[in-house]
Amino acid sequence: MTEQNTPAQDATENSKEPGFRIQRIYLKDLSLEQPNAPQILLIAAEPTVEIEVDVAVTRLSDEIFEVALIATVTAKVDSKVLFLVEAKQAGIFEFSHIPPEQIDPMLGIACPTILYPYLRSNIADTISRAGFQPIHLNEVNFHGMYEHRIMQAQAAAEKENMSADESKIILPH
Repeated sequence: MTEQNTPAQDATENSKEPGFRIQRIYLKDLSLEQPNAPQILLIAAEPTVEIEVDVAVTRLSDEIFEVALIATVTAKVDSKVLFLVEAKQAGIFEFSHIPPEQIDPMLGIACPTILYPYLRSNIADTISRAGFQPIHLNEVNFHGMYEHRIMQAQAAAEKENMSADESKIILPH
C-alpha cells in the first residue's frame, strides 16, 4: 500500500511561501555570583546597577539559526560587587523561502524581541531568589541596536579600506 498525502500536505511541501517558525526557546546559561557575601549584605547603602545586553547569532543549517540574548547585571555597593547575574536566553528559529536580505534584520530585531521577555523574567526571578528586590530590565530597542551595529560595521570597513590604501608602498618606476 502506498502513502498518499492530503492536498494540504502537498501544498505545504511544494509551497514557496516565505515561512518563519520558532522551533524552541530555552535558557542556555545562567549564573549568579555573590562574591562578597555575607559581609556586603550588612552594608546599608543603595546599590548601583549596570546592565549589558548583547545578541549572538549562530547558523545551524541553511535555514535554521540559533539566536542568543546575553545579559549581564552587576549590582555594586561601595565599588564592591553585591551580585552578578549572567544569563543567555536562546531560541532556534527556522526561515524558509525568505530572501537573504530579509533574514539578517529578522535575526537582529525580530528574534531578540521574541526572546527578551523570557530573559527579563529569568533575570528578575534569579535576583529575587538570591534574596534581593527583583530588577526588571527596561525595554530594549532592538531595531536601534541593529542599526547601530550596521553603522559600526560600515565605519570599520571604511576605516580598513582607508588604512589599506595608506599602507601601500608606491615604488618609482
